[in-house]
Amino acid sequence: MNSNSPARSTRRRRPRSGGAARIPAQSQARGREKAPRRDEPVAPAGTPGLPPAASFAELDMPAPLLETLRQQGVTVPFPIQAATLPDSLNGRDVLGRGQTGSGKTLAFGLALLARTAGLRAEPRGPLALVLVPTRELAQQVTEALTPYARALRLRMTTVVGGLSLGRQAAALRNGAEVVVATPGRLRDLVERGDCRLGEVRTTVLDEADQMADMGFLPQVTALLDQVRPDGQRMLFSATLDGDVDRLVRRFLSDPVVHSVDPPAGAVTTMEHHILRVSTDDKNAVATRIAARDGRVIMFVHTKRAVDRLVRRLLASGVRAGALHGGKSQNQRNRTLEQFKDGQATVLVATNVAARGIHVDSLDLVVNVDPPADHKDYLHRGGRTARAGESGSVVTLVTPEQRREVDRMVAAAGVSPQVTPVRSTGEELARITGAKAPSGVPVVLATPPAERPQRPRRETPASRGRRRRPARGRRTPGAAGSAS
Repeated sequence: MNSNSPARSTRRRRPRSGGAARIPAQSQARGREKAPRRDEPVAPAGTPGLPPAASFAELDMPAPLLETLRQQGVTVPFPIQAATLPDSLNGRDVLGRGQTGSGKTLAFGLALLARTAGLRAEPRGPLALVLVPTRELAQQVTEALTPYARALRLRMTTVVGGLSLGRQAAALRNGAEVVVATPGRLRDLVERGDCRLGEVRTTVLDEADQMADMGFLPQVTALLDQVRPDGQRMLFSATLDGDVDRLVRRFLSDPVVHSVDPPAGAVTTMEHHILRVSTDDKNAVATRIAARDGRVIMFVHTKRAVDRLVRRLLASGVRAGALHGGKSQNQRNRTLEQFKDGQATVLVATNVAARGIHVDSLDLVVNVDPPADHKDYLHRGGRTARAGESGSVVTLVTPEQRREVDRMVAAAGVSPQVTPVRSTGEELARITGAKAPSGVPVVLATPPAERPQRPRRETPASRGRRRRPARGRRTPGAAGSAS
C-alpha cells in the first residue's frame, strides 16, 4: 500500500513524567454554564502545537474535503477545529478537550479522512479507527463523516452491538478504510478473525471519559495494543481526569494538548434551572412540562422508570417515546426518527441518550431524576444549546434530594437559578412553557423488535474451521456486546 501521509517515527516515545497541564476555571453569569472549578490533569507538557487556523482554506486538506465543507455549509471552523486541525493534519498525537456540541466530530474526522485519502485497505484490515462508547454516538459520527468519506472515495463501516454481527463481518471482509466502532463489538470481531488492527495508522478515542465510566477501558486498552505502534492517536473528551489521564500517558506520544471553551453562544445561551418540587407534585410537574409546545428530552434513572413515564404521558395525551438499553437497536433508531421528525414531541431516556444524540433546535432538557454525578449532568445538558443555539436545562428536585444536587451542580461548575414551583403555578409555565395536557390518550406506532439471533451449535466436525454464511440467510453471530 502507498502512503501519502507524513512519515512518523517507527518507535513511539513514552511521555516524560512531569507536571500536568492545568485548565483554568472561568466564571460566567449566574444561571449560565461555566467551566468546572476543579482543575483537571490532562497530560505532561510537550512540544508546542501549531497556531490555530483562521479558516479551512488555509489547512492542508484535499480539495474534495474543502468542496464538501462548502456544500455542507460549514464555512468557519469551531474553536476546537481551528485549534486541533493544524496539528492533527501534520500527524501529531492530539489531546482535545471540548464540551459536547463543540464540533469535535469534524475536528478529528477531517484529519483522519485527509490522512487516509488515497489509501486502500486490504480485506479485514482497516486503516483508520474511531472508538466511541455508545451505538448512538457511533451512528452520529458515521452520519457526520459519510459525505466527506464519499468525497474521498473512502469506505466506512459502523461496528456496534445490537445489529447483525454477520453483516458487519462481511463489510470488514469486503474492505473498509475507516471503522467506527464500540469497543465490545469490535473486540468480538477481532476475536473471530474478521478484523485485524495491525494496519490501523490513525486511531481516535471519542468521549473517552464515558468509556472509562462505563468500564470499557480494559477493552479499549486491548484494542489500542493491536494498532500500529507508530500510528497517530487522537483522544477527544469533555473531561480529562482519572482513568482518561492514565490512558493518555500510556498511548499518546508527545501529544499536543488543546483545551478550548465551547462556542461562545453555547455558553451564554444555556440556562440552568433547579425547580424545587414536592414529592407528591413531581409527576404532575413532569407531565405539564412534557405537554409544552416544542420538543423536550426527559432523563430518568432506570429503564422501568422510562417505560412508566412514557405510559403516563401517552395516557395524558402527550406523544412520548422511550429510549433505553432494553430496546433493540432497530427500536432505538425508530424512536429517534419519530422524535426528530416530530411524530413524538417527548423523548424519555436513561443515560444511554446522554451522548451521541443530536437533534436540531432542541431547547429544553429536563432531569426528571437528577443525574448521579456532575459528568452525567453536563452530558445530559449537552443535548441542548448546541453549536450556538439557545436552550435550558431543568432539574426537578424533591426536598430529600436538595443537598446531593447542590453538591453535584457545584462539581459541574454550574450556578443554576433555583425556583420553588407547583404544577399549576405561573413560575413553572414561565420557565418551561408547561401547560395542561389534553387528557385524550394517544398511541405511537411501536417499532418492531428484532428477533434475537440464536448462536449455531458447534459440532466436532465444524471446530477449527470457519463457515461461510449461506446466501440470503442471516448469519447467527456470537453474542456481541450491546455497547
